[in-house]
Amino acid sequence: MTKFEKPIQDYYNDDAAICYGCGRNNPKGLHIKTYWDGEFGICRFSPREEHTAFPGAIYGGLLASLIDCHSIGTAIAAMYDREGRTPDTAPEITCVTGNLNVTYLKPTPTNQELVLKAHILQLTERKAIVQCSIYASELETVRGEVVAVRIQSRLTHAGHK
Repeated sequence: MTKFEKPIQDYYNDDAAICYGCGRNNPKGLHIKTYWDGEFGICRFSPREEHTAFPGAIYGGLLASLIDCHSIGTAIAAMYDREGRTPDTAPEITCVTGNLNVTYLKPTPTNQELVLKAHILQLTERKAIVQCSIYASELETVRGEVVAVRIQSRLTHAGHK
């Protein structure tokens, strides 16, 4: 297992790095960053005031978005790692969400940094099943499972090339 020095999203193709959740080229996005340590994808996220559902709790849709993008980033990193190569090598590996299931365990507080920890449950050449948890302090507040499906390119998939 290989640790990548930069977040996986920093390797995404510039033209495709516009996702609201994880696109570094989306000025209004969340800018989720997934760091792969060879076993887990780790992300830290500080919620903003506009992410509130009700006083003191984060909006559930935002939490689902965090799990979705972080899990896809974890799947992509794990696929590069499985192939024994770094994310700056061709051909590009990219995935889209095939399924997203989210379980809300407790309200997630707005006033602290969140830590997302994702790991691979199953990995094949074309698909990854990723489990991801969100923690506020040490308390797990949300758990999700994502099926990440490998595609040829984000640009090709969207019909741009």
